[in-house]
Amino acid sequence: MPSPSPTPLPRLERRGTSARLIVDERPLLIRGGELGNSAAHRAYLAGRWEELERLGLNAVVAPAYWELVEPTEGAFDWSTVDELIEDAAAHGMRVVLLWFGTWKNSMSCYAPEWVKTDTARFPRGRDAQGRPLEILTPFGDESRDADARAFAALMAHLREHDTDRTVVMVQVENEIGMIREAREHSDLAERAFASAVPDALLARLAEEPASLQPSLRARWEAAGARTAGTWTEVFGAGAETDEIFMAWAYARYVEGVAAAGRVELDLPLYANAALIRPGSAPGQYPSAGPLPHLSDVWRAGAPSLDFLAPDIYFPNFAEWATRYVDSGHPLFVPEALRSIDAAANALYAFGAHGAIGFSAFGIEQIDDRAGELLSASYDAIRQLSPLISEHVGGASMIGLLPPEGGHRPPHRVRLGDLELSATYEHEVSPGLADGVINEADDRAADRARLPAAAIVIRTGDDEFVIAGIGVTITFAGADPSPDVIGILRCDEGGFDDAGDWRTRRRLNGDETHQGRHVRLVPGAVTIQRVALYRYR
Repeated sequence: MPSPSPTPLPRLERRGTSARLIVDERPLLIRGGELGNSAAHRAYLAGRWEELERLGLNAVVAPAYWELVEPTEGAFDWSTVDELIEDAAAHGMRVVLLWFGTWKNSMSCYAPEWVKTDTARFPRGRDAQGRPLEILTPFGDESRDADARAFAALMAHLREHDTDRTVVMVQVENEIGMIREAREHSDLAERAFASAVPDALLARLAEEPASLQPSLRARWEAAGARTAGTWTEVFGAGAETDEIFMAWAYARYVEGVAAAGRVELDLPLYANAALIRPGSAPGQYPSAGPLPHLSDVWRAGAPSLDFLAPDIYFPNFAEWATRYVDSGHPLFVPEALRSIDAAANALYAFGAHGAIGFSAFGIEQIDDRAGELLSASYDAIRQLSPLISEHVGGASMIGLLPPEGGHRPPHRVRLGDLELSATYEHEVSPGLADGVINEADDRAADRARLPAAAIVIRTGDDEFVIAGIGVTITFAGADPSPDVIGILRCDEGGFDDAGDWRTRRRLNGDETHQGRHVRLVPGAVTIQRVALYRYR
């Protein structure tokens, strides 16, 4: 049985549609960076930790590799895990540990050699032509049990050796998904597909149909809303049914791994997903992973997971973040594109959804410009962390991010009895004629523009703390009223280490358009404390 921990275990505390990660009995907002897939080695990271500190990280998101921790079956080597934890702690950072077990980006490339080479015991998936894939089938009980034993051993090791709880969350597998085809066709898979849909999934469908994800509910109801039958009888024929079937198989496999680990150490657990390119059908993206339209399948199949998480590399960041929150999961972004937009997306994630954390991928390779902006964004989030944590899950905090589709009329957002109208400024570098960017040259475009986003926190009836970059905000009543709303005062500054506000300058002149708007200048992340007043 697990021994008592000298340090309280990290835990999740749900608040509305959000959650707070509680570490050492205090909320922790993860300002993270995910290391490259093969970067979690002491020798490789030597000399890089200081740069990660300068970026303002308080956590690294980093792998533990099954092939390295169990090179021989039953014999464990924890050196890479221990060195990562020791080095992160030495630089004041926590760790979100990624279990690269059976699957990493759909493939089984991090499974140990003794697993890869014994295809009778650890069978591969097969395509429709019967060809073997570089993917272990989720229908292999021996594979699941071997992975579960290794994961349980990892969690037991953390329980005994990470007594300061440097590791605060653990990801189970990495970007699970079936690719090239919507489902696999090994003999084990074919037998399972011809069998009855499991009772646990059917119970989820029938329990509260109105709460199901729309696409799943529509498919089930179109097939007659059956409460028994095979996969094609319950969901109809087609690639969408194939994906639902595989999602259940993956979720049940992950449940076996996650539940085994949770017995040893009850840390927050989650699974992450590679997302869907617009217009792609099942089989053309990593299908059946922990995606929002499959959330009900995963929730029923893997109850030991605390939430599902998106790896967001596409430009419609706000859309994907909202889809995960709307499907019932607190927002944590373990991977995001390490472009200049990371600075804006981090602000939005915390402001709009009270995110558990945000992490740019390949953080040790971030370029100077993107790194400078992310560092400034993380510094603002650090200063605002107590306020963000206080307002998580309520209606007093919003995030602003430019809507997709380029220039539009003001972006209007309601905050209580107020309507905020936001416009966004993307500064263009000198030398580009008329500010026109060659869209075919992504690198030139990235150099030529700057991100825009803001967090707005309502701290009193007409008082706000606003942080961001490249956003101009005006205020009006959300409901009909004779009152005109003006800016009483606007101070630029920040919060010191004790949490006290320090004003750098008053902005009641040109900087606020003589009291008519709040402007967060492009090119720099600033924090302003604003008071409104009403007159007729």
